[in-house]
Amino acid sequence: MMHDKGLVIVLSGFSGAGKGTIMKHLLEAHPTDYNLSISATTREMRAGEKDGREYFFKTKEEFDKMIENDELLEYATFNGNFYGTPKAYVEQLIEHKKDVILEIETHGALKVKEMFPDALLLFTMPPSAAELKNRLVGRGTETEEVIAQRLAISNKEADIMEKYDYLIVNDTLEKAVDQVHNIIQAEHFKVSRNSTAIKEMKEQLKIFERSN
Repeated sequence: MMHDKGLVIVLSGFSGAGKGTIMKHLLEAHPTDYNLSISATTREMRAGEKDGREYFFKTKEEFDKMIENDELLEYATFNGNFYGTPKAYVEQLIEHKKDVILEIETHGALKVKEMFPDALLLFTMPPSAAELKNRLVGRGTETEEVIAQRLAISNKEADIMEKYDYLIVNDTLEKAVDQVHNIIQAEHFKVSRNSTAIKEMKEQLKIFERSN
């Protein structure tokens, strides 16, 4: 079946829920099915990075211009640098019937939903709050204060979970990756996403029409 267009898929989740790991394994398991959205950023390019591959590297003035011209689906600041999702890049992919995945935080996800009402929103969480804390502590890369801050943010993000379409409980990584893949593929067959195929079938069936 030829679907109308590609899907805009947003993957969000609590810090420590494993959304980045799920994304990495999903792209490795299905390299031809999905395209990872490339963000624009004002941070400096690092050794080994390439413009248009890891990020679209922009000056602060260029990024401000993108905001002014409404060229970003969403944007946010982190460590003094701006990060945003270029609208034209995403639109080009879905018009060519390619699925594009955005790994962004909750407020950015809701902004994307405003611009693409049929976007598919997936929220990742661990099986329990205790497990979430264990994973953050287990990283061994952050202080107790930072961990407490991340857990407090998760508490606020929980209020937005019900605005998402599907919940991914990341208990076993392989199972979570399969769930994400299966949900996305099933979405392609929704009646609302296949108006072209329905219209074509109706036209073809007209030859069997019988006059009364």
